[in-house]
Amino acid sequence: MVNKVDTYMKIEDLLNLTSGEVISEPTVSAINSVTVYPSKVDQGDLFISNDEDEIATALANGAYAIIFSDASIKITDTEVAWIQVKDIQKAAFKLIRYVLISRESSFYLFTEHEMSFMKMIVTQKSNIEILPNNWKRLFEKILNSDAKMFIGTDNLLLKMIKPDVAILNKEASCEIITDTLFKTTFKINGYIYQEKEITPFHVDILQRVVEFCDLHHLPYDLHRVKYTKHFVPVFIDGFLNIMVPSKSDKVAIFTDNLQDVYKAREYVRYNGAWVKTIVLTPPKTKVDGVDRPNWYNDVDEARDILKNAYFNYAFVYALDRTMLPKIKEEYSLFD
Repeated sequence: MVNKVDTYMKIEDLLNLTSGEVISEPTVSAINSVTVYPSKVDQGDLFISNDEDEIATALANGAYAIIFSDASIKITDTEVAWIQVKDIQKAAFKLIRYVLISRESSFYLFTEHEMSFMKMIVTQKSNIEILPNNWKRLFEKILNSDAKMFIGTDNLLLKMIKPDVAILNKEASCEIITDTLFKTTFKINGYIYQEKEITPFHVDILQRVVEFCDLHHLPYDLHRVKYTKHFVPVFIDGFLNIMVPSKSDKVAIFTDNLQDVYKAREYVRYNGAWVKTIVLTPPKTKVDGVDRPNWYNDVDEARDILKNAYFNYAFVYALDRTMLPKIKEEYSLFD
């Protein structure tokens, strides 16, 4: 467990940093550390919140200063420094930037797909910190981490910390030897990886992550490569039971993004003109290249569409494979 980092600061410096205004007459002149969680407050800390109950807990735990932006919050202890700011999130991130001045930290913005492969293949993550997309959790993690490298997927949050946040090499390209929509043989760093469970239009994304790992000397294992949560094909029969691929001409492809639907349909169009595809989405969802997607209002309606429609490939957006019937033993997709 990481201890709180000492961020000792005078109240006047805190005001200058956050552009805040003291609206009490405090007897305290400085703070020891800072947190956004009331349970973590120790004697002499700064607490950041707009929640009156949380503030009360923080004061009971010994908070010396409160940063808030809600003008309706009542001052309950005039000896504490009550600092009103326009935006508590922006004030918190100004504190983060101040703390980072003394550190040699680097920040990288990953796409969701890049992050999925990063988590999948890297075998040792002790010198990097994966940042959550919740600003409070992100604040605490950066403040209290010893890591020199931070990676995250929230563009707005990361750019609040570092406006010129780095991204992975978008020009990275991987050599594909053979491919189908569901399996790819590719070559990276002189090694050939045969028939891995990865769709071919994800391979260049994998290459970006590999280049990042090589650059920063992060150990990884490409034998771990498999489908990400963004593209999950499952072979089925007419009753939606999971099947061995050789015994089925139907596959439901579950995606959490429309870009993969578009790329997969383009792949099919150029490589398998005979294949019949359908697209299932929630109502009023627009999909590039699809004039009439099959809109579903709930899981039962999506199941009915899959049971009654004629298709070889069904792209199911915003649902996952748990919509399929549960069976005692599930076959591997490519047994």
